[in-house]
Amino acid sequence: MIQHSLFDSFFAPTRVIVVSEERLVQAEREAREHHVKAIDCRIEELTKYRNSIAKQLAAEAEPESLEEALTGG
Repeated sequence: MIQHSLFDSFFAPTRVIVVSEERLVQAEREAREHHVKAIDCRIEELTKYRNSIAKQLAAEAEPESLEEALTGG
């Protein structure tokens, strides 16, 4: 029976993966494209949120009745 210790994983041989430069460049490009799409989605979400808050502020700034407009109350 082989007994494994906690330190066996630290001394395991290193895994080496050989990839062509073209595949590496393509993978990096795809990662950047994915990152740009994620940023665009986040910008769209934040823009919608900003617009909703701006509408709330505009609605709060408008007087609710003519009396409030005239009296400032």
